[in-house]
Parts: sequence; structure tokens; C-alpha cells
Amino acid sequence: MNAGLILAGGLGTRLTGYDRPKQFIEVGGKPLIRYCLGAYEQCAHISLICVVAAEKWRTLPGDYIYASPGRSRQHSIGSGLLMLEKYNPERVVIHDAARPLVTVADIGGVISAAAGYDGATPVLAVTDTVYQSLDGKIITAALNRDTLFRGQTPECYSFSKYLALHRNLSDDRLAASRGSSEIAVRAGLKIALCPGNPANFKITTNADLEYFREIVEMSPL
Repeated sequence: MNAGLILAGGLGTRLTGYDRPKQFIEVGGKPLIRYCLGAYEQCAHISLICVVAAEKWRTLPGDYIYASPGRSRQHSIGSGLLMLEKYNPERVVIHDAARPLVTVADIGGVISAAAGYDGATPVLAVTDTVYQSLDGKIITAALNRDTLFRGQTPECYSFSKYLALHRNLSDDRLAASRGSSEIAVRAGLKIALCPGNPANFKITTNADLEYFREIVEMSPL
């Protein structure tokens, strides 16, 4: 059994002018989060869905399990994992509610890619030249873009192993995590790469939200 874990507890501070977190802003007559939930509901590989959201926003129509958000993204993931523990899924498939254009194929693809591994994450190749600067003022290194990838969600992990990682790490270490797979890789878990979906972008700014509105207006989802 595979469980979906939808992260909708963030405040989205880089998107301004709204009275609610971005994942609950209505686009095309429904909250943004409903778009990714629709894909998870249609995916035959997903048996149950946990939504991490503040109590105020737990009004979505649907048979969902809810968990409370934590002080960081990784803490929110941990909260969702604990809520799912009694269902004992084999895998958990984590997704950001701010990526509304995820497809059933994206979800099924990352689950398939995780077979034989401890998890899998979708990635896109880096096509621009990438520099490193330790002080933000001068270039300290030019990185080999052939070895660099941009991560997306949904990400799939062995439920038992990923939950154990959260139990073994301190609050500060969880808060310092950069991306869901960082703690897994540091712990020696084998996380496979699978092809990402360029259309599955994350809504971060007002410009991103307006672009998504245009997509919905041109081709209602």
C-alpha cells in the first residue's frame, strides 16, 4: 500500500496580497490544493491521502487524514508520517500542494522508479552555467552542471525507513534540511533519480500564480 502525503502547511510569504496561504487561494473555482489532490485521488497506486494543514483550512471535501504542520517543512513531513504510522503503508509519496500540475503519470512514475531502492525523486537537468559563491559577492567555483539536477515533487520513500530517520534526528537537524532527500542520502539510503515533468512547476510568487491562472483559463483542469 502506498500513502500520499500532501504538504499544505506553509504560509507562502513570497506571494503577497491574499488573506490565506497560497495553497488555498481559489483558481478556476477551486482551491489550488484541489488540483494536486485530484491527481492523487485518480492514481490507482495511492490508497490513502494525508494532508498536512492548519486546522483552519481542514475544510476540503474528501476522505483525508489530517496532520498538523511543524516549524519547518521537514517537521511537517514528520508530522504526516506519524499520522500515517497506524496504517503501515509500504511507501509514502510526498508532494507540495504548491505544485498543482502534477499528473497521475508523475505519481506512478516515481513509485515505479523507487522499486529496488529506498526511494526515488523526480529531477530536471540543469541547463544554465552554475557558479558557487561563499560570500555572495565573488565566484568561488564553477560547478559541473552535468552532475547537477533540480529536484521536484512527488518524492517516494520507504515508509518505515523514512519514518525512522525522523525519529533519530534532532529538531535542529530536521529544521536545517534542504529538500526531502537530504536526510535520506546522508543516512546512506539509496534514492533513485527519475525524469521530472517541466510542467510541474512550483507556485512561489505572484507571477507564478498568475501564470497558473492563465493555464487554467486557456484549458480548464
